[in-house]
Amino acid sequence: MYGIFRPAAHQPRLADDCIDGEYKKLRWQIFLGIFIGYAGYYLVRKNFSLAMPFLIEEEGFTKGELGIALSAVSIAYGLSKFLMGSVSDRSNPRYFMSAGLLVSAIIMFIFGFAPWATESVTAIFILLFINGWAQGMGWPACGRTMVHWFSGDERGRTVSFWNVAHNVGGGLIGPIFILGMAWFNDWHSAFYLPAACAAFIAVFIFFTVRDTPQSCGLPSIEEHRNDYPSDYSSEHEQEFSGKEIFMRYVLNNKLLWFIAFANAFVYLIRYGVLDWAPTYLHEVKDFDVDKSSWAYFLYEWAGIPGTLLCGWISDRWFKGRRAPAAILYMVLVLVALLVYWSNPAGNPGIDMAALVAIGFLIYGPVMLIGLYALELVPKKAAGTAAGLTGLFGYLGGAVVANIVLGYTVDIYGWDGGFMLLVMGCVAAILLIGLTMKHETAHYKAMAIEQN
Repeated sequence: MYGIFRPAAHQPRLADDCIDGEYKKLRWQIFLGIFIGYAGYYLVRKNFSLAMPFLIEEEGFTKGELGIALSAVSIAYGLSKFLMGSVSDRSNPRYFMSAGLLVSAIIMFIFGFAPWATESVTAIFILLFINGWAQGMGWPACGRTMVHWFSGDERGRTVSFWNVAHNVGGGLIGPIFILGMAWFNDWHSAFYLPAACAAFIAVFIFFTVRDTPQSCGLPSIEEHRNDYPSDYSSEHEQEFSGKEIFMRYVLNNKLLWFIAFANAFVYLIRYGVLDWAPTYLHEVKDFDVDKSSWAYFLYEWAGIPGTLLCGWISDRWFKGRRAPAAILYMVLVLVALLVYWSNPAGNPGIDMAALVAIGFLIYGPVMLIGLYALELVPKKAAGTAAGLTGLFGYLGGAVVANIVLGYTVDIYGWDGGFMLLVMGCVAAILLIGLTMKHETAHYKAMAIEQN
């Protein structure tokens, strides 16, 4: 596989008077490629959640069974994000990212058109597992691209803007589903209509994304912007082996492991609310399909301004420190979660407002943890670092949100499910609070090195 995706070779350097113009053009082009590209990944990642009420009513699946099936995405994605993240550090994102999205689109076409695909938990699990593995080829490739094309003093706002691609793609699933139901009166359109969009986006990635600046005849971004990290050396421009990345820059990086554990609880809340929202709103709050789809849309798109504001707060209020901003957001998530749970049926405006508030807030900590992982390692190891936090987020958080939450609701009702989410939210706050101490020590050490 590595041979297929091998990084592009360095090209002869362009003339000095051409570098600025070419850099500006390619940076906009590449950012657009990874932004729209990653939004495309989300079109075919969580659309299964919108089909679950129909599978419960028409196929007779229980929430626990669908929770097991849904967990396949999280299990595969967590493993793939880490393992394929290591491959992505030694791959050309132009091919790597487009191939992953194309595989995901094919799986969704199978769900949409093959009746056997939704007839058993086993079939659903296998297909979703394949999809989750392909999904793991998205974020690490984007992380590698951003650290090569955007330097340290602009990376915070760049990642903040790019991160809303999650919400753009995830939010569009709802309106696309409504459109599919209007056109075809077929709930399977939740699969094949987003798949068609994703296939076109995979082609767009291929024509817009490029590998490193050096592969385009340009100097490194650090040289171009004269923005070098404190520990920068020419070694950072060399490709590392997978073993070297893990043993030297990941395994011994205590702070990276610490935020990875915190990420598990953040993801429990993120997907515990998101994946079960259509089912919860339908069963408890008497929402119809259209209302549930719009609620799903609003949850995702509320994360756009929330993420951008969180990045600004982290930079301006807390001087680049990530933990305090994440704690602030998670405390507010807890408040919104309690409102979402306790509001009685018949008050859809309050339900919508609470769901929007959770969506507005939860993606800030998600973004900050991902950004922090990128900042803790050299850029040639960025994909692996991002993959490690993703591994914990999905295997430790999203799987619990799928399987444990599903069976908890089956046995103890939705009150039991929300108790689990509240405990997860508290645990996330406490763990991020512990990272704040280590973060302070980390920045003091950096300041000593710089002096």
